[in-house]
Amino acid sequence: MPKSRTVFVRQWENSGGLLAFVRLPRVSENFRENLRKMNELTRLPDLFTYLPPSSVLYIPVSVQKAAGVFGRTEVIDNTLNPDFVRKYILDYFFEEKQNLRFDVYDIDSKSPDLAKHDFLGQVFCTLGEIVGSPASRLEKPLGGIPGKKCGTVILSAEELGNCRDYATMQFCANKLDKKDFFGKSDPFMVFYRSNEDGTFTICHKTEVVKNTLNPVWEPFSIPVRALCNGDYDRTIKVELYDWDRDGSHDFIGEFTTSFKELCRGQNQLNVYEVINLLGPFFPSQVSLLSFMTLTSLFLKGNPSQSTSLHYMNPYQMNAYAMALKAVGEIIQDYDSDKMFPALGFGAKLPPDWRVSHEFPLNGNVDNPYCNGMEGILEAYHQSLKTVQLYGPTNFAPVVNHVARYAAAVQDGSQYFVLLIITDGVISDMAQTKEAIVNAAKLPMSIIIVGVGQAEFDAMVELDGDDVRISSRGKVAERDIVQFVPFRDYMDRTGNHVLSMARLAKDVLAEIPDQLISYMKSRAIKPNPVPVYSPSDEPPTNPV
Repeated sequence: MPKSRTVFVRQWENSGGLLAFVRLPRVSENFRENLRKMNELTRLPDLFTYLPPSSVLYIPVSVQKAAGVFGRTEVIDNTLNPDFVRKYILDYFFEEKQNLRFDVYDIDSKSPDLAKHDFLGQVFCTLGEIVGSPASRLEKPLGGIPGKKCGTVILSAEELGNCRDYATMQFCANKLDKKDFFGKSDPFMVFYRSNEDGTFTICHKTEVVKNTLNPVWEPFSIPVRALCNGDYDRTIKVELYDWDRDGSHDFIGEFTTSFKELCRGQNQLNVYEVINLLGPFFPSQVSLLSFMTLTSLFLKGNPSQSTSLHYMNPYQMNAYAMALKAVGEIIQDYDSDKMFPALGFGAKLPPDWRVSHEFPLNGNVDNPYCNGMEGILEAYHQSLKTVQLYGPTNFAPVVNHVARYAAAVQDGSQYFVLLIITDGVISDMAQTKEAIVNAAKLPMSIIIVGVGQAEFDAMVELDGDDVRISSRGKVAERDIVQFVPFRDYMDRTGNHVLSMARLAKDVLAEIPDQLISYMKSRAIKPNPVPVYSPSDEPPTNPV
């Protein structure tokens, strides 16, 4: 069955327009209506000011039914060239023709009824037109008003990365250029993400801070994929303006950075000089006051809250603990000493609170081993009290960690099974695929149990049941990954024992064949069965 890609769409803020839900085989596209060029929009509806345009996107449910409103952009006041911030995510399927319609309006009041606003024009296209255009950027003239030029609309799209992180940050500035004749400036910031074709797309605007040259803006949160699509080295451009009521905002200056640089947090490296090449030089600066990324914390939540997948309920185990216990209690019978190394990933560790993707749950770097399943569960619960769940979530370090153990013992005397329990978010897909391909030639298997309601497309790809996983043109020697979503095994009656039994049965089903396939590939034969001798029995005392 074809899998969908996700797409960002940027729209205008009124209602109106036809849109067909698009789908493409396994293509997740980031559709954004980058409706910038509307330089020919009419001024007639508003006699003394520029119009605040807004647009509406419609999706036709069927040929017979009327189109449904998919969404509206924000309203931008007093401009003929709006650049909208709001984006929309759509499923995109290649084999379907998906019709879109964008209607543009001049907003005259707060009424949601579009009939009470001035219609400026509309654009019809398909999702395929946008994706198939050079650099996925489509420019079309607005129509819908006979005999009148209504302006131009630009629509752009980009494939969404797997990154699910959120970033929260706050900025301040010092000694900005004074742009107002009476009083000081009213500064605000505009953030742009760079596109693959070298252009920039607006992704965030701060609030306006009135009458100051030393503003402190409010903290704001933004998805990392909206800021850089998960590419931490991608350029982020920030422009500063002095707000004017008539919409002709005065350019103060700009600077560039990247998500990787912002991750350094508040320090001298995140103090930026504001540059205006078009005007006189003023020694002004913008500083990062605070920065925080949220991946595991945002998606899994605070373990003390019932909404978290890691919630420590005093009366029952959470999904992580149930999956661990279900699989571990069976597989531990095949380990002689019942001592297991247990690692966590995606958290900040005390005392310096650096992010780690490979840390011992028991806190002992020199000896990460736990005694049986009870020891692992105890270490897991203790770690939730001491670490801060954080992102990004990387699998490769843990896979490589176990692979180093397996690489040291390839004579068939030991076989390693790595159990990964995850909510489905993975930030290092390419590195993880490479790690699995390399591990496929070693005596090891990987079990992945997905918990929660997230989409597990990435995990299904790692499983490799349909298509053997590959990296850099190299195909994995064996299929060593087994993935199952825990939600498929939850008993409707709430019988957790039954759920755990079902999960363990399916998740461990492939391990024997994987073990045998490794032994056969290395021509390793089992040791001869020891010959039984009555003398081997310990003496017994007659009753």
